[in-house]
Amino acid sequence: MQLKNVIINKVDGVTVIRLNRPKDFNSLNFELIGDMCKALEFCTDDIETKVVVITGEGKAFCAGGDVSLFRDGDVGDTLRQLIKAMNPVIIGIRRMPKPVIAMLNGVTAAGGMSLAAACDLRICSSSVKFKQAYTAWGLVPDAGWSILVPLLVGFGKASEMVYIDSPFGAIEALEFGFVTKVVDDDKLEKTTMDIARKIAEGPSVTYALTKENLNSALFSLLERQLELEKVGMTAVGRTEDLKEGMTAFAQKRKPVFVGR
Repeated sequence: MQLKNVIINKVDGVTVIRLNRPKDFNSLNFELIGDMCKALEFCTDDIETKVVVITGEGKAFCAGGDVSLFRDGDVGDTLRQLIKAMNPVIIGIRRMPKPVIAMLNGVTAAGGMSLAAACDLRICSSSVKFKQAYTAWGLVPDAGWSILVPLLVGFGKASEMVYIDSPFGAIEALEFGFVTKVVDDDKLEKTTMDIARKIAEGPSVTYALTKENLNSALFSLLERQLELEKVGMTAVGRTEDLKEGMTAFAQKRKPVFVGR
């Protein structure tokens, strides 16, 4: 399968989906999201694929939504449409009857954190930087962030991310449970692929049923939560605070929020 915005490679029962907008830090636009949906559908249907690895081309895993989408027009409607497009990606990863590994090779922020959190395992390069980022702009975390991240790191740490939004590194992410394993940058791909190949040799039917059971136990409210996030994001899309957050980001200054 050939797609413009993702690169797909298959080897030894492992299919790697590589986000391919490196100049834009693999930020999420409608075209990339559409190609991700197609890639996930391919992996679900492909009997040779036993494990899926998602990673980014260049210096980022995924920096979240593409800010250029919000420069003109109705920002609230654009946010709603982007979330509507992105939610099937999150659902697709969780419904995938195969293990999905995030190979975190660089900057992982906002929707990139959600994408990583939706995966079953997260193998992380030691130089990766993370940031919740949404609330610093005046946005509501989306793409399942509000259910996926707290399940990984706990309510207290997730609340700290939302209200303080300090960036954190790979070792911190390992300490509070967001990532599975941290390795040196030059060992990331080999380590991830070794793990993926080992899993690919395992009992695939057992893995599929076990993942379904985990979903039932932990993610039964995922689709409801995705809808709540969409409603919240649409609401803040028309606030003065979001306009100020976007302006401050463009001007590289601290925003002054007014609560409207």
